[in-house]
Amino acid sequence: MKTSRFFILTALLAVFVSSCGTPTPQAQVPLPFVLITSAPNSTATPTPFQPSQATATLFGNSSDSAPQPILPTETLSPTLTLPAPPTATAPIEQLFPTQAAPPPEAQTATNPTPPPLLTDNETINFLLIGSDRRPTGTSHRTDTLLVAIVWYREGQVSLISIPRDTWLYIPTVGMQRINTAYQSGESGGYPGGGTGLLKDTILQNFGIRIDHTAMVEFDGFRRIVDTLGGIDIPVSCPYTDWRLISPELDENDENNWWLYTVGPGQIHMDGDLALWYARSRSKSSDFDRGRRQQEVIRTLFQKALQSGTFGKIPQLYNDFSSTVLTDMSLGDMLSLAPYAVNFTNANIRSYYIRPPYVLPWTTPGGAAVLLPQQDELNQLLIEATTLSTFASARETVTIDVQNGSHFDTMESLAASRLNYAGYETTTSAADNREYANSVLVDYTTGQDANQRQTIINVLGIYSANVLSIPDPNSTTQYRVIIGSDYQACFKPEDLSH
Repeated sequence: MKTSRFFILTALLAVFVSSCGTPTPQAQVPLPFVLITSAPNSTATPTPFQPSQATATLFGNSSDSAPQPILPTETLSPTLTLPAPPTATAPIEQLFPTQAAPPPEAQTATNPTPPPLLTDNETINFLLIGSDRRPTGTSHRTDTLLVAIVWYREGQVSLISIPRDTWLYIPTVGMQRINTAYQSGESGGYPGGGTGLLKDTILQNFGIRIDHTAMVEFDGFRRIVDTLGGIDIPVSCPYTDWRLISPELDENDENNWWLYTVGPGQIHMDGDLALWYARSRSKSSDFDRGRRQQEVIRTLFQKALQSGTFGKIPQLYNDFSSTVLTDMSLGDMLSLAPYAVNFTNANIRSYYIRPPYVLPWTTPGGAAVLLPQQDELNQLLIEATTLSTFASARETVTIDVQNGSHFDTMESLAASRLNYAGYETTTSAADNREYANSVLVDYTTGQDANQRQTIINVLGIYSANVLSIPDPNSTTQYRVIIGSDYQACFKPEDLSH
């Protein structure tokens, strides 16, 4: 029971700890700068330098697309100057300039017909809320919204990230950004308050019934991660953004910010670093932030499957109950405990509402929002809310991943990539670290060439050497040995399963 209880509690905490908008430096940070870089197998370490224009090319504002990996041997010239820090997140029109043609109801809908109900009684559906509420604040918005659909008997989970600027119908309010619904429900006396209005908004627009809600704030997230002893997040694509030099410093003082880089590699993060990684968006976008939040959630979920942390259950539950606002009781969690054994590291499907499912649009009032493209969005939602027989088939395939390259923790990055595609993985040590090219070993008796090619395509190692070694007694169907040719960076949205 301890194992099951810890799994359910930590899994729920994992989906509760998505955090919200990040403050942005308000003025140019004076030189000298400090860039923090991290080796592939270490926590980031500060390294003073004078940034160059080459650095701006490598680490400048990006779209929501995943950046290309930066090799650990990359050197930066100390002779030029770094661009000023951003004063605001890049407008979504700059990231995706195509304007959606607004349907008439985008401006005039007062009570549109809701879509068919997409979820049934075989799932438990959670709405996970990250808010910018502070202890002294009187108003706040919910800048992180994540729906978790759990097939507890089958051991499958779908995560759906909803951008804060999605323009849709809010009951009793009308057409508005979804991140205003909570505050409208709180201030307007809506039944159930802010969470009640959010639940009805998601049902009205997406056809997803919400059974439970949870809201988390910054300090609680930090304590939960620290209680776990930190988490090791597989950062496949290096990420750079502005970060406070120390969490206790004044975020409104531009002198307290520096550029901070993590990855590529499996990075050990304490609560503060994990919060920064999940929140920041000054040099990326809300879409990319949603991807990173799901990385954190998946990592916490998988940590719940590991042993050695049972002694932290009381403190973890205390942190949970005091820092997460939820309508789910401990009894509700424990009722799911018997199903914990159904989950593996291949169970989570990730979905992101992003172009082409939404497109930028400027309202008549001049607000930049994201307008749903209903046909495309409906297809995504139907897939996300349908129990996947395809995923069930892949979960029967176990792939052992070994690192044969010079770069540490590449086996963890490759395993994470396979998990996104629905494959269960293990990791083990390679016989040596001198592999120039990646190798796929097929131990199955069927020797399915199509399955081998699918695994190779998922990993992007198109020149892999394939070894056919049928072995009916093998505990793993396939083994991948990562060579120095492996490119870690990938886009999770390309691996939908």
